[in-house]
Amino acid sequence: MDLKITDQVTPKDTEEIFQNLLEYNLARIEDRNPRKLGVFREDASGRKLAGLIGETHGRWLSVQYLWVDEALRRSGVGSAFLRRAEEEARARGCRYAFVDTFDFQAPEFYRGHGYREVFTLEEYPVTGKRHYYTKEL
Repeated sequence: MDLKITDQVTPKDTEEIFQNLLEYNLARIEDRNPRKLGVFREDASGRKLAGLIGETHGRWLSVQYLWVDEALRRSGVGSAFLRRAEEEARARGCRYAFVDTFDFQAPEFYRGHGYREVFTLEEYPVTGKRHYYTKEL
């Protein structure tokens, strides 16, 4: 077998592999309709001051990004965003939530909101940790 190994992965390479994987998955997955979910706070000029971006898919909410401007941290904004995303996910029929976070980001925040750690990648990417959490909504 002749294998090509490279660190020069092109957009065409990525798209070809993705499309083949997508075709395989769509033939087997129960829910083919993931929906984006965004919660934002902006200033008067439209600049984002905080935001949550995720997706609902079947019975799951996946929180992909949650960011709060430094000036607004520890004011309850992040908690409000997470609660609002969970409410919307429940309205969409979700029963569970998933999020991952680095040890220097927000593990305590998610634990404080009822998320349970399901596993941790140690030494990620070198000396840190990446935590994975779920929650029943």
